[in-house]
Amino acid sequence: MLNSLHIKNYALIEEVNLKFNDGFTVITGETGAGKSILLGALGLILGKRADISSIGNPDEKCVIEAHFDITTYNLETLFAAEDLDFEPQTIIRREILASGKSRAFVNDTPVTLNQLSALGLSLVDIHSQHQTREVTDVDFQFQVLDAFAENGETLSAYTELYSGFRKKEGQLKKLTKQKEEAQKEEEYKSFLLEELLAANLKPGEQEIIESAHDTLNNVEQITDGLAEAYQILSREEVGVNEMLLSAKVRLSKLSGFSPKLKELSERLEAVTIELDDVSESINDLAADTEGDPTELARLESRLKLFFDLQKKHQVDSVEGLIEIRDTLDDEVQSLNNLDQDIAKLKREIAQAQLVLEKLAVQLTSKRTKTIKPLTEKLQTILFNLGMPNARFEVSLTNSPSFLDNGKDQLHFLFTANKGMRAQELKKAASGGELSRIMLAIKSVLSDYAHLPTLIFDEIDTGVSGEVALKMGHIMKAMGNRMQLISITHLPQIAGQGAHHLKVFKEDKQHKTTTGIRVLDQDQRIAELAEMLGGKASSDAAFDHARQLLN
Repeated sequence: MLNSLHIKNYALIEEVNLKFNDGFTVITGETGAGKSILLGALGLILGKRADISSIGNPDEKCVIEAHFDITTYNLETLFAAEDLDFEPQTIIRREILASGKSRAFVNDTPVTLNQLSALGLSLVDIHSQHQTREVTDVDFQFQVLDAFAENGETLSAYTELYSGFRKKEGQLKKLTKQKEEAQKEEEYKSFLLEELLAANLKPGEQEIIESAHDTLNNVEQITDGLAEAYQILSREEVGVNEMLLSAKVRLSKLSGFSPKLKELSERLEAVTIELDDVSESINDLAADTEGDPTELARLESRLKLFFDLQKKHQVDSVEGLIEIRDTLDDEVQSLNNLDQDIAKLKREIAQAQLVLEKLAVQLTSKRTKTIKPLTEKLQTILFNLGMPNARFEVSLTNSPSFLDNGKDQLHFLFTANKGMRAQELKKAASGGELSRIMLAIKSVLSDYAHLPTLIFDEIDTGVSGEVALKMGHIMKAMGNRMQLISITHLPQIAGQGAHHLKVFKEDKQHKTTTGIRVLDQDQRIAELAEMLGGKASSDAAFDHARQLLN
């Protein structure tokens, strides 16, 4: 519920503070007094874009602040979705700076216009004669039908399940496409993988084979060199070992003369031992090294396989080939996983379809039962609003696929005249007729759904007399169930309000401003009398005004 509205420096309004009550409130005022300014300010609170030209004094900022009691609105989920802190007493503020910059706040938290618009839809519903086209929208017509059918819980369950169902359908489509693309490359990738698996690659293998290949490929040169080296070291009398042994003997005889000689003798002893060991190793290696054409051919074949695979896959090592092999293995395996994921999704979709079908049948059944009492109730209200021949023809046809609100296609036809074929609302009803239809629908909805603050902006245009009085009675009854505000030029409607605000213009210091004030009982009588008979109201006009209020 809208509790209060503060407007400062907006258009012709310097500053006003309005308090609103629950029930039915009427707002009156002469044409051009500024009623549209009030709605424009409220529109900014609901997320409309700001216009710098709407600032009254360009040297000061424009501030509009509204206080709402949303205790019973069940908006916790919406606040959480918009990443806002929920407060039962919520304050929305808009500021327009002289520079043209606009800022918005919800409970002192900065918000975007998208967030504000999303919240505004649940707080205030504004309708004028030129904004009643909503009634011709199929989604709105479904909302009316479902509210009257009390389909809330069933529709909520269906909508939640349908959302998941559509998501799974999207996932299935994506996975199926991935599988189709993967299958195109599967044969080639499988061939590459089999080729690499057959190679039986091992890390570090190439370096080992290259070393063994170099040895076998140069075996004659190696054995000749080893034999020659061994001869140089081990030849009798002139070999390095013999000469080193002689030097060792001589130095050993001198080792007792000083520590340095002893140290040199020990070092030479160690060299002699090491050189003897090297000689034996050379001899052993020479004995073990021999040509093996078969092994050489095997190593050359293995190396050729490595080089061919590396060239094919554009890498320079066995380790690179192993990495490609593992990647191919994952990709080929993922195709098998895709099959499993697709099968699982298909099972989940099939299960969801069964539940959706059951819920859709429940929705259709309740909607079908509701059509007759709903149309009869709307026709009764319209009869009282001066449309005695109004007739609705509402029907449902089954959709072959699931829709976001069931499996029904709604046909909402209307005619206002006898003997005329019913047509779609947008073709069959005039602007004035649409206004009355919207009022009738909102009246019915207020019995079955919790509506936000509803504002009618001269929705009564084009009606008068007894019809206007009955329209006022309907609004008054609606005010017993919700907060309803009506901007009107008709005294028959203004007299039905539990609360009355008047918008007026006045000149102050060479400047025209718009003001708004709450009328007491005597002021209401005077206002209604003026609406009935003009500024020079007669006693009869005052009497009539009192009758309207009573």
